[in-house]
Amino acid sequence: MARKRLIIEMGMGIDQHGQEPTVAASRAVRNAIAHNALPGVWEVAGLSHPNEMIVEVQIAVPYPEKVREEEVLAVLPFGQKTLTVESGGMIVQGRAIPELNDQNDEMLIAIAAVTVLIEN
Repeated sequence: MARKRLIIEMGMGIDQHGQEPTVAASRAVRNAIAHNALPGVWEVAGLSHPNEMIVEVQIAVPYPEKVREEEVLAVLPFGQKTLTVESGGMIVQGRAIPELNDQNDEMLIAIAAVTVLIEN
């Protein structure tokens, strides 16, 4: 079966303290899906349940090897989910605050693209 894209959503997430790429990546996905509704999944594509959607997530973040993929995908409430993580995003010098468990001055910025597809 061929897949057709319905929507591509983009988002950005930041971990200002803690230097956790998973936190930044999860926030980027949450930002991408935060302000949408997908009535076309039912009204146009004819799906009977949102878990029939195919949801492909692409993340660019510093230290991609440290991303805990299950936690990032858990942000998505529905769908057949896949995640691709690559090196990217940005590191910005912030200010380490020991009480916030900072390891250094880095703030991590992640970007995400969330693509919803259907089988056709």
